[in-house]
Amino acid sequence: MTKVLIVDDHPIVRAGLLELLGSVPDIEVVGFAGRGDVAVQLALSLRPEVVLMDIEMPVMDGIEATRAILDEAPDMVVIMLSTFDTVECLDRAVAAGARGFLRKDVPPMALVAGIRTAAATWVSFIPGLEPALLDGKRPSLLPCS
Repeated sequence: MTKVLIVDDHPIVRAGLLELLGSVPDIEVVGFAGRGDVAVQLALSLRPEVVLMDIEMPVMDGIEATRAILDEAPDMVVIMLSTFDTVECLDRAVAAGARGFLRKDVPPMALVAGIRTAAATWVSFIPGLEPALLDGKRPSLLPCS
């Protein structure tokens, strides 16, 4: 069973992720937060294996929250969720220690597969962006904001 913490500032996104992941037999949602600072507190107290972390949030964004979580619990897995699929966002997420990066429009089962893959110590990035990263080519995309 993989324990997951959902972090997103939009209640409808949290509810949708909870419904999706609640139907997956090997995944247990242990909590959810709408701000990065709350996510840090919950991650350190609940100790999920995976944190699904939105990038853009009030008070403390997902990049800062990821750094704070991984400073205290380096074995925890953070997968960034974002509407942005830019190289800048990806670079910031990786620099913060995120093990995965998925767009919010990813198909539901691809999200589940991303959680399973990242929890198994592999990396799960944006489908379609990996070849550019592996080839060393930097796609010209909009900045992360």
